[in-house]
Amino acid sequence: MDKEKIRSAIDAIDYEIVKLLSRRMEHALRLKRLKKDVLEPGREREVIEHVRSFSHHTARPDFVERLYGMIMDESRRIQKEDLRLVGFQGEHGAYSEMAAIRYDPGLVPIPCASFHEVFSLVEAGQLDFGIVPVENSLEGAVTEVNDLLTETGLRVTGEVSIPVHHCLLALPEQDYRDLRVVYSHPQALAQCRESLDRHRLEARPFYDTAGAALMLRERKPAGAAVIASRLCADLYHLEVLNESMEDNDSNATRFLVLSKAAAAQGGDKCSVVFTCAHRPGGLFSVLKVLSDASVNMTRIESRPLRRDPGRYAFFVDFEGDDRDDRVKGVLEEMKERSTGFTFLGCYKGDRT
Repeated sequence: MDKEKIRSAIDAIDYEIVKLLSRRMEHALRLKRLKKDVLEPGREREVIEHVRSFSHHTARPDFVERLYGMIMDESRRIQKEDLRLVGFQGEHGAYSEMAAIRYDPGLVPIPCASFHEVFSLVEAGQLDFGIVPVENSLEGAVTEVNDLLTETGLRVTGEVSIPVHHCLLALPEQDYRDLRVVYSHPQALAQCRESLDRHRLEARPFYDTAGAALMLRERKPAGAAVIASRLCADLYHLEVLNESMEDNDSNATRFLVLSKAAAAQGGDKCSVVFTCAHRPGGLFSVLKVLSDASVNMTRIESRPLRRDPGRYAFFVDFEGDDRDDRVKGVLEEMKERSTGFTFLGCYKGDRT
């Protein structure tokens, strides 16, 4: 192995070390929610003894102990800060993380394996907020999220819409002429179908756009690229070959922000989910309440109930503040005319 290859190997190891340190800090912030005191001398001694036992060859035990002393000092420091955590589905660099940063740059994004985990961790109090995609301008409703909204006790406290620009990313050392396959989430691949066909690239589904970028960096499959966000290029040191792979430049996704408590300052938009009598005019009877009150409805979606086949839940967003008497009356009457009704929340709509 020559000098450049050794340096390249060191760079790859440094990347892994920093990535794992960041992940450790994220777990430390979550752990804070589950313990009484930041300082736990017994647990810290246990950690030191544990890592010393892993010390072999050139990584001497005293060096590892000093290193982990600094790591735990930093963990205690961030645990003492009043940091607010927001969960998102996927790996770092996901569009959901971009939405979280745009909604509030002061939040600490925490990656979650699934939408269900986002909901569960917010409900358990390990996260302050969750951010989930609810609809895409091209693909429509995100069905899994809508299903979870029919069962959750969480409140919607905000929304954010972001334009989705899919980038074609590759390893810096990759010759673009040798590209054969592209990995990404199936929805992202579908939104770039014409571009992929034009470049004669084979689409291969992956569980997450950012996960595909992470996989490319770590596994380095031959002749492969990914479709992911511009943020992924920065996080995983990938080269941007094309910044606009999407077939339609109007592609955008709307995200909802979830919390255990209602929005503190009210808002100008409300979200509800309800079921209605399975008879002619049943749905019209509920929606007529909005029309009679001259309330503008901005969204309606339907989803079959997983626990009650043959029946449907209806998701409705409309303009208004739930502190306003007129809106209060609308909510009360919609509830009376429904067979099941959940007020998801009132929040400030994203006008951008």
